Amino acid sequence: MVVKKAKAGDTLWVDGGRFTAGRLIIDKKLVLIGKNWPVLDGRKQHEILAISAPGVRVSGFRIIRSGRSNIDDYAGIKAQAADDLEISNNQFEETFFGIHISKSKGVKILNNRLKASSALEYELGNGIHLWKCENASIYNNQISGHRDGIYFEFVTFSKIHGNLSSQNKRYGLHFMFSNDNSYQKNIFRNNGAGVAVMYTARVSMIDNDFDQNWGASSYGLLLKDIRDSEVIGNRFVGNTSGIYMEGTSRTFFERNLFQSNGWAVQLQASCDDNRFERNNFIGNTFDIATNGSLVLNKTNQNYWDKYQGYDLDRNGRGDIPFYPVSLFSMVVERMPPAMLLWRSFMVYLLDRAERVLPVITPEDLKDNSPSMKPYDLGK
Repeated sequence: MVVKKAKAGDTLWVDGGRFTAGRLIIDKKLVLIGKNWPVLDGRKQHEILAISAPGVRVSGFRIIRSGRSNIDDYAGIKAQAADDLEISNNQFEETFFGIHISKSKGVKILNNRLKASSALEYELGNGIHLWKCENASIYNNQISGHRDGIYFEFVTFSKIHGNLSSQNKRYGLHFMFSNDNSYQKNIFRNNGAGVAVMYTARVSMIDNDFDQNWGASSYGLLLKDIRDSEVIGNRFVGNTSGIYMEGTSRTFFERNLFQSNGWAVQLQASCDDNRFERNNFIGNTFDIATNGSLVLNKTNQNYWDKYQGYDLDRNGRGDIPFYPVSLFSMVVERMPPAMLLWRSFMVYLLDRAERVLPVITPEDLKDNSPSMKPYDLGK
């Protein structure tokens, strides 16, 4: 009732309490500030806040128990055509979608905590969901238990910075048809898979952590049909596959750490003109795997802990090339059950023989100047 009486430009302060009045519509420019964590409770029946005006700000609320609907996309906060919206310092618990925003510019989503729990993926929406938006800022949020932690579709010129996205059922971050965006200094940990970037161009992926994303089809970073992007200064640690690449072109990978992954990089034959330079490959089962003999990508001056060459001129670079694709990795690409033979003496002999007389592994995928020491990649 107070919202209806308020005039555009007013600031409403709410001190504590629990409100269950149903869907609250904000159709004018208002600032809503909660003190002592007032609760907006959807009672698992409906959407909680619906915003359809520019310049709205919502801060300091606990927003809990929205309804669930795959048709209406119920959310804790749902906004459409809400330019310059700011959602900051709120707590979202057991909402279907946490924050769902469409057709809006200049949105800021800052310092929120979003947590959901369900054993079934279809009972969950995304934590932060943007559709047809531009110039959004997604900073310092914590998202867990949702389907995707953060989801972008047809979103441009936006930044995702300093977020923790963990234990989500599908992806920590999911991009679809979203060009000219960047995500930096985020942590994607223990999700169904870390990050998926699909059908997209000109994305900057810098200084992120991709940790402990394990599963039969799991990876730290999936790149599918993307181009003209950069992957710089990231940590890929303890994933089934650090990076899985398919249909990726003209993308630059520099100063990344690949450590203790099953596959550091799965580079499909559909990828071309990508460059890997000055990365550290340490303790991975397979450093690079591919499914074709013709590889149109370059590796240069990377550190490979499996390199057994020498440096007679003491310039810090190996004097003989390193071939990061092992014969056994190509066998596993074609016959996954062969992984049962890993660490057997037969596999050791096969890889040794292939290094002496390469027949199956791609001749062109080699590092001509491997680094003799790992790089200091301090963040």
